[in-house]
Amino acid sequence: MRIAIAGGKTKADFLIRSLLGKKHRLVVINDDPAYCGYLSRTHGIPVVQGDACKRYVLDDAEIDGFDILIALRPLDADNLVICQTAKRLYHVRKTVAVVANPKNVAVFQKLGVNTAISATWMVAEMIEQASTVESLVSSLSVEHGRLVLTELLVEPGAPVAGRRIMELPLGENIVISCILRGVDMLAPQGKTVIQPRDKLLVLCAPERQEHVIRVVTGEGKEHEK
Repeated sequence: MRIAIAGGKTKADFLIRSLLGKKHRLVVINDDPAYCGYLSRTHGIPVVQGDACKRYVLDDAEIDGFDILIALRPLDADNLVICQTAKRLYHVRKTVAVVANPKNVAVFQKLGVNTAISATWMVAEMIEQASTVESLVSSLSVEHGRLVLTELLVEPGAPVAGRRIMELPLGENIVISCILRGVDMLAPQGKTVIQPRDKLLVLCAPERQEHVIRVVTGEGKEHEK
């Protein structure tokens, strides 16, 4: 696929490495001259210096008809402008935006952004609640942001360790879809006992993700019923 990445530094570098490893064709747009030089030298890909909010910069990037554009700038407003411009003027098929404010996820989707991800806010909330960042292995938005798949590591001493799935206060419409236990993959049942160091793959609505994290890690506010 042809993919454009607008903005970002550490996130962009990691994403570029991952996508190149899967043989995608990339174009990067960044307004930091020094970082542009680094990306060009390191990855050997086209890099356009400039503000991706500006149409002439997107013209230089030649993104017309691209499969995906990913907006990683720190300001939500910038990412919205970039995604809307990419779809309306350059016929980019799908747009993805990182948002700092989780309230903007629904707004972005209503305004035509295919996927809005508030991962940065989610990690910040976990740190604020003194939760261990290591417990959250990864998170993936699916169904255009209507669902989120979260991979959580069960630390020794976590409240779910040693308990059966049917005993957990997860609530409705939250599903533990898979348990990774060492090299084994388990299809969970109600009577399945969760063990320390298990990795749980949990499917839920985005607004329920924080509740899931609290139930598994035991950090933050009192568990919801």
